[in-house]
Amino acid sequence: MRGALATLLWRALALASLALAAIGVVLPVLPTVPFLLVAAWAGNRGWPGLEARLLAHPRYGPHILQWRERGAVSRRAKWAASATMTASVAMLWASAVPGWLKLAVPALLAGVATWLWRRPEA
Repeated sequence: MRGALATLLWRALALASLALAAIGVVLPVLPTVPFLLVAAWAGNRGWPGLEARLLAHPRYGPHILQWRERGAVSRRAKWAASATMTASVAMLWASAVPGWLKLAVPALLAGVATWLWRRPEA
């Protein structure tokens, strides 16, 4: 019973990540590939067929494999993520959120951007 529950939970995580990735395809502020990475990771543990389909996908499969093999992120993805983070910070500054949030979020995103740009390129 414990194994069946674990499989069910891995599949639920894979499906939730896949749903978020699908939303990210049409919503530019939500990234697609990171959610596909999580879906493939969870699929590896509880749904090997889904993982195989993700790895074989002509558009997203290579990104997943590059991440797994070398932790690589394409330059195009780095620029897209950086532009999205910059736009998010601009919208945040233009909004009526508390001042500490206007400082904390850009600091966090700067850390994410630094980490991202230090990743190898595909």
